[in-house]
Formats: sequence, structure tokens, C-alpha cells
Amino acid sequence: MTEIGRFLWGLTEKAACFCFGLLCKILGKQKTEESEKAFLQFVRFGLVGLSNTAVNYVIYAGCLLLLQSAGFWKKYDYLIATGIGFVLSVLWSFFWNNKYVFTVEESGGRSVFGALAKTYVSYSFTGLFLNGILMVFWVRTLHVSEFIAPIFNLLISVPLNFFINKYWAFQ
Repeated sequence: MTEIGRFLWGLTEKAACFCFGLLCKILGKQKTEESEKAFLQFVRFGLVGLSNTAVNYVIYAGCLLLLQSAGFWKKYDYLIATGIGFVLSVLWSFFWNNKYVFTVEESGGRSVFGALAKTYVSYSFTGLFLNGILMVFWVRTLHVSEFIAPIFNLLISVPLNFFINKYWAFQ
């Protein structure tokens, strides 16, 4: 990560800690080191998720435009673009989640390949299977634009992904 990236990351974490402290005061809850750590982990996951969403969408839209301009698989072009975006964005997400969100102590170990496999399995459920079904529902049933439908999927898949990753993939 560059110096600017580290600076922005640190600034974001300080802002998140301030907001969390303020939220605890408003709610009359005690701010503990453990609760702050869990909140920061969620914020980091959210930031990685935002970047992952952007990467996924850019890849999806680029592939969709390429497939449409080439005239390939007209009936299923958005599903193919979804699959390509999925494979590449999960790699992106895994790298950053492993590095900055679900970290392990140097003395502790985690099988990187095992965690990557679990990540693909968990994202396969939410990011490919569930999103694929929802894409068909949005596009074919409700006639939502293929470019807007993935945004609706986020409301369902993001919360599921956090819990699956936290309690299974990165354990």
C-alpha cells in the first residue's frame, strides 16, 4: 500500500473510532476495546466490499458491453458477465480481506489456499448462485436494467457475506 493509501486508511479508522465512540455515548453503551475492534473490522470489511463492488461492476459492465457488441450469447450475456465479474472480484476481495480485515497473528497460521477455497464457496452461494437467481428475477420478471440489477443484489448479499466470511471462511 502506498503512503497515501496508508494515510487514508489510518484516517478512515480514526474517523470510524470517533463515530463509534459518539454512537456509544448516544446509545448509553460502554465502549470497550473488543467492541471497537469488532466495529473497525466491520468498517474495514465495508471498505473492501465497496472496492470489491466497484471492481465487480466495472468488470461486469465491461464484459457485458464486449459480449453485446460482439453479439455473443445475447440471451445470457448478462449471466456470463456476472460469472466473469464474480471470479475476478472474489480474488480481489480475498486478497484485501486476508491482508487487512481478517488478519491472523504471525504465530497463528491460516492456510491461504484453504481460506481462498472457503471464500470462493461462500461467495459462490451469495455472489454467484443467489445473485444469479436474483439477476434473472430482476431482469426477466421485473424488467430492471441489466446495469442496475446488480445494485439491488447488494442489499441481500453484503450482510450475508460478512457473517459467512467472519465466522467460516477466515476462521
